[in-house]
Amino acid sequence: MKNLLKKTLLLIIPFMLLTAFSFSNVSAATPSYKISKPNSSIANLNNNYPIVMVHGLFGWGNDELFGINYWGGENSLKTLLENNGYKVFTPTIGSISSNWDRACELYAYLKGGTVDYGEAHSRKNGHARYGRTYPGVYPEWGTTDSNGLKKIHLIGHSMGGETIRVLAQLLENGDPDEISCNKTNISPLFTGNHHWIDSITTIGTPHDGSQEDEMQDNLEPFFHDFFASMAASTGIINSNNPCFDFRMDQWGLKKAANESYANYYKRVFSSNIWKETKDLSIWDLSQEGAKELNSWVKAQSDIYYFSISCVDTHKDLLTDHQIPNINMNPLLLKSSIFMGQYTNYTPGKVQVDSSWWRNDGIVSVRSAIGPHEGSTDNIINYNPSLPQKGVWNYMGEINDVDHIEVVLQSNPTYRSYLQNKFIDLAKMLNNLPL
Repeated sequence: MKNLLKKTLLLIIPFMLLTAFSFSNVSAATPSYKISKPNSSIANLNNNYPIVMVHGLFGWGNDELFGINYWGGENSLKTLLENNGYKVFTPTIGSISSNWDRACELYAYLKGGTVDYGEAHSRKNGHARYGRTYPGVYPEWGTTDSNGLKKIHLIGHSMGGETIRVLAQLLENGDPDEISCNKTNISPLFTGNHHWIDSITTIGTPHDGSQEDEMQDNLEPFFHDFFASMAASTGIINSNNPCFDFRMDQWGLKKAANESYANYYKRVFSSNIWKETKDLSIWDLSQEGAKELNSWVKAQSDIYYFSISCVDTHKDLLTDHQIPNINMNPLLLKSSIFMGQYTNYTPGKVQVDSSWWRNDGIVSVRSAIGPHEGSTDNIINYNPSLPQKGVWNYMGEINDVDHIEVVLQSNPTYRSYLQNKFIDLAKMLNNLPL
């Protein structure tokens, strides 16, 4: 029965996302970026900072969802990397919260303590300032010993890539509104001058948002349909199972101990917060929301930035649109087809042309390459011999792999190959120049 539940969940979860990659040549249809394979021949790991893998939308931790891993599906990528000598953390943060709130939760999860969303931010958005309390999986983060400052490598998939960018921005620069609002009782996250991150890697991240112009009108109903189907799956979701705790405590939407999942779900998605605030994922994932985020979240000069995209579409010879490859997960077909032909030239809006059409079913290749809209960040070709700090080192795309399969790794033919590529990424990160 347990295996049956696992297989059923794997079929109905459209946002299981992330990692592993086949570095192959970018086709002529893509921008002029070259894919280079990371140098995996160096055996000595000099840069052995812990690796923190941050989930995206609808993500969860290793101890939830009947043992199905966000990172690896039925096979834990965390365990795989740990067995290869790496120290790895897989935090669980808000499934549908804004990138600001998720960054605050990520900080507390790692460092320990009660989540502080900031007095100014909380007051502006109308939710509680404080959230859950965490023991801290890496409390020594940011301290110094004989080996120097203790930093981390961050890997984010999908929305997780935006979240870790926000974390870096706040750690290094603080927030002027929080500083001016509260000078005596302020979280170190908002004071700045904390250079605790060595690298950021994003995979399938919508840095420029979704090219769906009516994001907030279309994505919210999709959330409802998705979770309604899960709640209706008899025997899978019940009041005794902690899976898909949305972690919306700051909004007063904490799951009660004896509350059924169906009731919890209805309470979350019937809340007025969906109509009254931008402090949620649906705004951050829209094009205008991503542009706004890009305007203040910048690449930091002392951090390595890497980006990887996925693509699972091809050009239709009759229409020149991008259409899904035959192997794409059926759950992604509708969105992929829409993205593969959508344009928007509305004055004052983000301009969308055919350069946005290639996609992985959820995210445009163009958007995953790095932040463009509203951003001053520079994007360069990744050079394995000379990675650069303060710019986006674009490592290319994973061909013929959709947004789900890249993390789910359900196809036995490719599983070992993808897992080995993920090990290659970890090795590359741990060999970055100190």
